[in-house]
Amino acid sequence: MAYLSMGEAHRRITDYLNRFSDAVSTQDGASLKHLLSLSSNSPALLSLADALNVFQDFNRLIKQSDNDSQFGEILVHLFRAFQSYRIGNFIDSYQAFEKSANAFIREFRNWDTAWALPALYVIAYEIRVLAERADKELASNGKSPEKLKGAGSLLMKIFGVLAGKGPKRVGALYVTCQLFKVYFKLGTVHLCCSVIRSIETARIFDFEEFPKRDKVAYMYYTGRLEVFNENFPAADHKLSYALTHCNPQREANIRMILKYLIPVKLSLGILPNDWLLEKYNLVEYRNIVQALKRGDLRLLLHALEEFLRSGVYLVLEKLELQIHQRLIKKIYFIQKQKDPVKAHQLKLEVIVKSLKWLEIAMDVDEVECIVAILIYKNLVRGYFAHKSKVVVLSKQDPFPKLNGKPVNS
Repeated sequence: MAYLSMGEAHRRITDYLNRFSDAVSTQDGASLKHLLSLSSNSPALLSLADALNVFQDFNRLIKQSDNDSQFGEILVHLFRAFQSYRIGNFIDSYQAFEKSANAFIREFRNWDTAWALPALYVIAYEIRVLAERADKELASNGKSPEKLKGAGSLLMKIFGVLAGKGPKRVGALYVTCQLFKVYFKLGTVHLCCSVIRSIETARIFDFEEFPKRDKVAYMYYTGRLEVFNENFPAADHKLSYALTHCNPQREANIRMILKYLIPVKLSLGILPNDWLLEKYNLVEYRNIVQALKRGDLRLLLHALEEFLRSGVYLVLEKLELQIHQRLIKKIYFIQKQKDPVKAHQLKLEVIVKSLKWLEIAMDVDEVECIVAILIYKNLVRGYFAHKSKVVVLSKQDPFPKLNGKPVNS
């Protein structure tokens, strides 16, 4: 950092205090939010942080200011957060910012209108981001990471402030999505349920009145929850909503949605176009799609290795039954060409040999078990002739299509 005189540091702090005062007095939420964006690394805030580390007696400046003294608790802790953040001390920065946020929430309750919502959004965002960085610092020091859990509690407090009648309630969905990010990160997704109930059942909320951006984010996260709960029709509805209403310029967001929507669609028997996979760099799904088209279990198992650490592995793993259906269907059509009269009588041994060709070792009993599951799941229509080890397929529509319904329905 270049040399900074005491006088210049004093000027920068005073300038910030004036801008803070002006933003509050004119109820300019857009200007106020920029003054609180700790992690934005804006040149103005970085220069302020440098000034605060030179001019340590900023508390006196706040008390001397007629316009800012009433916001002293917000500003003192906010300045300490800026100081710590500038030198890379995220633990102390989080603790100071949390105190400043609590003081801001108390003031926000007293404001009748929703003018400060943009600033509150920034606080909700910053508390989460700071908590994540503080937890990394704690973990690197061999201590238990705990700040993100604390951030979740603060976000719930903010949600409580917004969950009432009046214009402020439109901010509840943004805070809800920040809460979702915390719960997903902590692996406590079950905590999402109470917030979801508040949003979807409380009479004070009208989903359509929320900002479009927040509705898209909400449907994305609740769609992911439905994937986690294996409720694929609901996941399809919510993720499809998010995709349809997502800003087309936000390709990274579209990719995030498709990462979960594609496996859901696959589970419902709907295959994506190759151009979609190419455009959004989701080419890892190509082999999954090819495996489904060919009935190639070996290709599916190989392709699944890329998804071991993803949140969709268990969904994709369930596609194995569709692969078996496709393989049996291909064998059926080959037999139909050779001997149309007996095409519906399929020897289990033929399926065993087909799997062996794919380097999948199964005996007749294992294949019989799989076919029994396919019949039970309505992926195959037919019955067993156990003595001759033959599955007798229905002569009418032996391989029902999923038509957008999950296999287990």
